[in-house]
Amino acid sequence: MAFVSAVISLLASFATVGSTIPLFNIYRAQEGFTNADIFLTVVAYSVGTLGTLLVLGRLSNHMGRRPISVASLVLLVLGCLVLLSVHDIGTLIAGRGLMGLGAGLASSALTSYVVDAAPARPAWMASVASSQTVMLGLAVGAVASGALVQFGPWPRDLIYVVDIALLLLSAVLIAASPETVALTPGGWRSLRPNVRIPVGAGHLLAVAAAVFLSTWATGNFYQTFVPALVEDQLHARSPLVLGLVFAAYMAPSALGAPLGGRFSSAEAQRIGMVAFLTGWIGLIAAIITGALPLFITATIIAGAGQGIAISAATRGLLHGSTLADRAPIFGVIYILSYSGATIPSLISAQLTDVFSLPQITLGYLGLAVAATAFTTVSARNPRTGTINDIQQNDVGTGGEKPSR
Repeated sequence: MAFVSAVISLLASFATVGSTIPLFNIYRAQEGFTNADIFLTVVAYSVGTLGTLLVLGRLSNHMGRRPISVASLVLLVLGCLVLLSVHDIGTLIAGRGLMGLGAGLASSALTSYVVDAAPARPAWMASVASSQTVMLGLAVGAVASGALVQFGPWPRDLIYVVDIALLLLSAVLIAASPETVALTPGGWRSLRPNVRIPVGAGHLLAVAAAVFLSTWATGNFYQTFVPALVEDQLHARSPLVLGLVFAAYMAPSALGAPLGGRFSSAEAQRIGMVAFLTGWIGLIAAIITGALPLFITATIIAGAGQGIAISAATRGLLHGSTLADRAPIFGVIYILSYSGATIPSLISAQLTDVFSLPQITLGYLGLAVAATAFTTVSARNPRTGTINDIQQNDVGTGGEKPSR
């Protein structure tokens, strides 16, 4: 019950986040918002998420997974209520900021809840469900939103009503599920920002950072720039097509993740990043030729590659973790991820007046090249015999090999 409820809630949370993306071009056309305005909303979301992770990322260790998970769902509902009436950029920024706060809590509490309650077999279930439900949720939200915007009544509002209903249902499911951690003192002390990785996982962090930074930067690229890129460079104006393009990056991530479970975490990270880079090369070719089918095909390849790499990096960091370790681990994972989503976008936004959108895209290709090269050379498996392995080893790791 706890596992199913946590997965459904995590899926609903990030489907809500993804549902705004097909509306960006509607807001641009009807409200006169610029690409810079849309960029500000993405930054508001990312900053809200990062701030929440830094301050509240460990709170569920002390107050319990269920109450913090419900709080994340409530914040997302508030974000949807604000977005029901978008007529100025401030309202859009406020709504996306509230969604960022909710997503930050969900990224820590709900993902930890998923891992706590995951079945022991198959061994890769915990890392795949916790890391890829987010991607699948973003894809589902984008496609559903695109379809409702294009074919449903109340195109600017109906998707948010659906989101609210799903979030409230998720809150009921969480409330009816068993708690997985014992309440402990120290909740106020946990609010002090403290980023840590358990003993034995530090040697994995640099490569994991390269994976998270580059793949999430690409995800943010799809949120910030692809709506305009699809319309201006690929000449597709359908909200449903925009949702499908975004889903083509996120959904294969969930499908590619179980494939990585067949390999050690180091091997899977190498394979995933090479596929991710191959997809990026195809994206550049599609932009040059203006070929939408090639763009979607390359997007699928990049998305599957990121799924393999992200789940493998997560699996390595979770190796031998205890209940108390998981919220901090996911805090670190999402701090790296949202930093990767935000920092390249901040740099890109400053360059929009100097370079064209296709030229900015080459910068993201360069980031993919650097991250893939570093991962190929430096990826390692979790060490065996660490203090975490001596402690409660209740997360499957698929039989990791010794380092290297």
